[in-house]
Amino acid sequence: MEIIDYFSSKNKNLWLSKIQKCNWSAARILAKMLLENTFHEMLGWGSLYLLIKDEHLLSFGTLTQKDCIEDNNMYPWIGFIYTQPQYRGHRYSQKLINKMLDDALNQGYFCVYLASDHIGLYEKYGFTYLENRIDIWGDNNRIYFINLQ
Repeated sequence: MEIIDYFSSKNKNLWLSKIQKCNWSAARILAKMLLENTFHEMLGWGSLYLLIKDEHLLSFGTLTQKDCIEDNNMYPWIGFIYTQPQYRGHRYSQKLINKMLDDALNQGYFCVYLASDHIGLYEKYGFTYLENRIDIWGDNNRIYFINLQ
């Protein structure tokens, strides 16, 4: 099992096809950005992290400059966190989040944000609820943050 960067992968078509097959509306948005090469245009700088085992995509997520909340004073963002249903219960998303937090700290960031409609999920990873905001699609999201220092 390893965490790789989608954009550095030699198997982008394989990983994209697996993201496209996810039964989650946000995965379809992510797949569309990858297919149309608008990932960085939409999300700014950043990466798509893939937790893989052989040719199986277990989990994925992003660490980017932007997310669904428009606020130029808040970055980086963790987003698009998803674990395939058959691989849930093994804390794979926690492995991804920890890698992203380590990378953010190594890049000089001391706070990372996350937007979600989940209550009680990201708190167990050390995130703190900040406030609710309406996202770019008009949905109400909870904003979380984590201090890295």
